Amino acid sequence: QVQLVESGGGLVQAGGSLRLSCAASGSIFSNDDMAWYRQAPGKQRELVAGITSGYMTNYADSVRGRFTISRDNAKNTVYLQMNSLKPEDTAVYYCFCNDLLSRVYWGQGTQVTVSS
Repeated sequence: QVQLVESGGGLVQAGGSLRLSCAASGSIFSNDDMAWYRQAPGKQRELVAGITSGYMTNYADSVRGRFTISRDNAKNTVYLQMNSLKPEDTAVYYCFCNDLLSRVYWGQGTQVTVSS
């Protein structure tokens, strides 16, 4: 059973930065595709950024150029570096894993709040 534990959320002023971390256990992490999603109040969950096992990345248009997703297979961890944060980035951020057998897993979420 894969477990995903997020950390790094918090309250930051607009223009500031945060780095989210997601520690994974219970799978061969290097084989997994990973991603970050977010869900704001009253809105649907949306993809923020993804990184494949082969290190290919993709980003939502709203965060491209401001956010960077990366992974450290030695630490079984995926990161989301968020710069130039905006109030509209306020949401619960979820770590997502799609393993080699196409099973999907979610973390419990971490709150990011950006004040104006």
